[in-house]
Amino acid sequence: MKITAIETWLVPPRWCFLKITTDEGIVGWGEPVIEGRAATVQACVHELEGLLIGRDPRRIEDIWQMLYRGGFYRGGPILMSALAGIDQALWDIKGKALGVPVHELLGGAVRDRMRMYCWIGGDRPQEIASHAKEVVEKGFTAFKMNGTPELAIIDSHEKVDAAVARIGEARDAVGMGVGIAVDFHGRVHKPMAKILLKELEAFRPMFVEEPVLAEHLHTLPKITEGIATPIATGERMFSRFDFRPVLEQNCVDIVQPDLSHAGGISECRRIAALAETYDVAFAPHCPLGPLALAACLQVDFVSHNAFIQEQSMGIHYNQGNDVLDYLVDPAPLQIQEGYLPLFDKPGLGVEINEAFVRERAQDASEWKNPIWRHFDGSIAEW
Repeated sequence: MKITAIETWLVPPRWCFLKITTDEGIVGWGEPVIEGRAATVQACVHELEGLLIGRDPRRIEDIWQMLYRGGFYRGGPILMSALAGIDQALWDIKGKALGVPVHELLGGAVRDRMRMYCWIGGDRPQEIASHAKEVVEKGFTAFKMNGTPELAIIDSHEKVDAAVARIGEARDAVGMGVGIAVDFHGRVHKPMAKILLKELEAFRPMFVEEPVLAEHLHTLPKITEGIATPIATGERMFSRFDFRPVLEQNCVDIVQPDLSHAGGISECRRIAALAETYDVAFAPHCPLGPLALAACLQVDFVSHNAFIQEQSMGIHYNQGNDVLDYLVDPAPLQIQEGYLPLFDKPGLGVEINEAFVRERAQDASEWKNPIWRHFDGSIAEW
């Protein structure tokens, strides 16, 4: 079997789909993307194309190592996202060629279903109580919300109180039996993160995500000292080499690599195993499309330390199209009482409606994250 063609499409709301075709007629799909830099990742995929045409797609690890180590400069969000989508498509091909789901090729499932969570509240959360009740009524046992809009490096206790009140409103609405994850989104700097983490403990968050930016993770041991809330991070980390020093600090409880950013199925399987050696949980980041979500679930199904999976159906970013719109059959990704059953279809387990992809690619916009500024005019973290 040989790779004969690579095609990519930018599609609404902010995704990039990749199709790898083989001379035996088997095709694989992947989702190489960085939100807000989709066109850059797309260009990187095609820059790597010459290394892929004519190769046997079943030699996944050799191809992964070639694409990673074949360039003198390596790693980072663009290369690792391009590599991630290619890797997903190669696993899709291999599973289809052998007639089995990818999780069978990774050692077989350790669970029959995967717990899922959803988003509420938007970037500047509003109407938290009603949104929280709605998702619980749909069967979810957990949800995530942004903890705060922009915060200055030193900000007012009024803003802290407002953030705490939002979390309190959510907790009051659903009770203590529902998991509430609070995403600081890297918007909070070290001085304010210490205060917020302490104030939020009373509401028993399921976890707090990205309490500080990835470039400030060396500050986590001091920030989290004496805090009982589980700490999660990893969506802006792109390989096992990025995760190792953080795990060695022994201050992170949950790792969140993104299967479309951190080298795909191959690398994130390694990250999950590395985290397990530190008794750290695995909960992949996934505010993306159906292929990214399917790839996450394949790794979740075989990772003992995977405990919950993010997904983006109905998220505020999904303008124009949503996750299930691109599938021939949405059944494999239909959440039942807050869980997704084990996949049984070959490859990634989902079938993409290629005609619809081609149609929607005509209307793809260049989604960019908003640029926020503080009251004094300086740039704020989004």
